[in-house]
Amino acid sequence: MARRCLISGKGVLTGNNVSHSKRHTRRRFLPNLQKISLVSDALGVPVRLRVSTRGIRTIEINGGIDAYLLGMSDASLSQEALRLKRRIEKAAQKRASAAA
Repeated sequence: MARRCLISGKGVLTGNNVSHSKRHTRRRFLPNLQKISLVSDALGVPVRLRVSTRGIRTIEINGGIDAYLLGMSDASLSQEALRLKRRIEKAAQKRASAAA
């Protein structure tokens, strides 16, 4: 599993540890990824995602995972997020046709 946020796209960065004597050794800066379960209103089930803390805040600000994914363009989403968006759209259409 890649160390990349599904929402923000944040990934691993590289840099140097610099000691007091100015010796440089390579290091990696890892994103703060969390495994969370978000409840999808359209699907009616919790969806498990691996998202950075900034991504969690972005989802909450936009009103949930459904509202966030439906409001984003397809080009800016990862493949996994795009698959989830398609599932949400199908469930919303199915629910709308059943209500009509």
